[in-house]
Formats: sequence, C-alpha cells, structure tokens
Amino acid sequence: MQNWQPSASIQALKQRAQIIQTIRHFFSKQNVLEVETPLLARHGVTDLHLENLTTEFNGPGFHQGVELYLQTSPEYAMKRLLAAGSGCIYQICKAFRNDESGRFHNPEFTMLEWYRLGFDHFKLMDETEALLRQVLNCPPAQRLTYQQVFLKYTSIDPLKTSVGALKTFLEDHNQIDIANCLHTETDLLQWIFSDFIEPNIGQKAPCFVYHFPAAQASLAKLSQADQRVAERFEVYFKGIELANGFHELTDKDEQLKRFEQDNQLRQNNGKPAKPIDQHLLAALESGLPDCAGVALGIDRLIMLALNHTEIKQSLSFDLNRC
Repeated sequence: MQNWQPSASIQALKQRAQIIQTIRHFFSKQNVLEVETPLLARHGVTDLHLENLTTEFNGPGFHQGVELYLQTSPEYAMKRLLAAGSGCIYQICKAFRNDESGRFHNPEFTMLEWYRLGFDHFKLMDETEALLRQVLNCPPAQRLTYQQVFLKYTSIDPLKTSVGALKTFLEDHNQIDIANCLHTETDLLQWIFSDFIEPNIGQKAPCFVYHFPAAQASLAKLSQADQRVAERFEVYFKGIELANGFHELTDKDEQLKRFEQDNQLRQNNGKPAKPIDQHLLAALESGLPDCAGVALGIDRLIMLALNHTEIKQSLSFDLNRC
C-alpha cells in the first residue's frame, strides 16, 4: 500500500511552512490580531452552491444528539468577534466543503480569512494585492469590473441582459444542453463567467474582478453609487480563483432576508433549507463595525508559489490519502 505516503513532497511542505510564516509576519506588521474560531457549529451556510460536511455529538448535555456543521469558512464566527470588539483580525484555519474535489479542490482545505475595520472593498483589494506580491513575487494586478470582463470576453452586458439572451449565447457556442439545464439569470451568468471568462483573465498578473451583480452580493453591501452591483471582489491568477472579498453587509434585516431567499432557492432546486445562524444575526443587530473581509485559499496560493499543477502537491495528505 503506497497511499501512506504524503501527496506533497517533504521539500514542498517545508516551503509551505515558510509561506505561512510570511503570511503571519505580514499581518503582525499591520497589527492585525490572529484568532481561532470553532470548526464545528450548530449552523451551516444557506448558499445554494455550498454544502457543509456534518457530524453529530452525543455527549453530556446532548443525549438526543445534536447535528454539527463543519464550517465552509470561519466568516460567521469572526464577525461575532468583530461585533464583540476584537478590532482587525485574521485566521488561518481548516475549512470543509462537501461538493468539491479535483485538480483545484480538496474537501478539506486551509483558508486565510481577514477583516479590516474602516476598509472598503477598494482598500482591501490594495492590501490583498500587497500580500500576493510578497508571497508570489508577481507583477502588479489588473482590476476590472464584472461588467467590463463580460463585455470584453463575451460582448454581453451582465447588468442589462436577460435569461433568453444568455441561453441564446450558450446555444450559439454549442452548449445547448447547458442552456436547457440552467433557468435563472444568476446561474447562467455564473456558468458563462466560469467557462468563457475565468480561463482568460489573470494569466500574467493577478486580476481583481469587482462589482458583481446585486443578485450575487452574498454578504456584501450593495453599492451606494449603483444599486445594481455589490461591493464584492474576486481575485484570479493563472486560471485559479484565489480569493473572495466583501465590503461587509452590516444590516441584520437585509442579512436575514438574503438567508431566507437562499433557503427558498435551495428548496426550488430540490435541496433542504438550512437553519439560519441566529448568533450571527444577533451580532449584526448589536452592531458590526464598518469593515471589509476576504477569504483566500492557502493551498491554491501555495500551488501558484511552487508552480504545482494539482492541489494535492501542496497538501500533506489529500482526500485519497487521508
């Protein structure tokens, strides 16, 4: 049996450790506090396209058993710390997703997530770029709006399009089966983005894409200048999505509305609704300070830094060896 051996080389693991030390030094210089939050929680995420791994605790105080969710990101717990007065914080931790495995995905992965008080998404893009340039020694990043990348690579205006026009685009590009499977504007835009835009952006330098459509706001604020877009960005480099950042939504009622809309979408797509995280809503109600936050995949970052072609080369033991 050869699978007892690590999927990464020992040399790669030593380089990985050095990169993580560089990240910790980066935040230490900025006086950002390192924190830890639980990997297990009583709530998962309501997002249609994210699934938690779950387990059950049957110990003292829970003789009937309680279902616990392995977190897809530490976001909710970190926002509770922010609302409690932590100041700027970062975390390097494990995260879990129950629907991703492949060249760029492992169900268990390492995430860097940080929050900066008083930052908006533009200022956080500046800091994210500074970190990427330090770790990857890459050229200055390009920045384009979601609307600009769609117009550049597909000639579609994502803020003025329709379901019919997006289906016609796919049919014209020999993707009739996909056009027949996807029925909402958001799903169609996300497919076209991943299939026609992602492979073309950020090939020589990181590319920030920002101002996603309001329907893809997730936990970001809508833009005061244009309510059609959210103050959200993603970063791509050499065909890999590296990070997802928000100028964070602080309105509890709007957040509850989005969670409920997520659950309705889940049910419309044959998935069970998820319990809504009341701890997070209570934290928002108590007052989340104005801040911006971003989640960055450490394993993918190490892939790029070490010129690996598969994520398993950056992990001690991937899914097939764990």
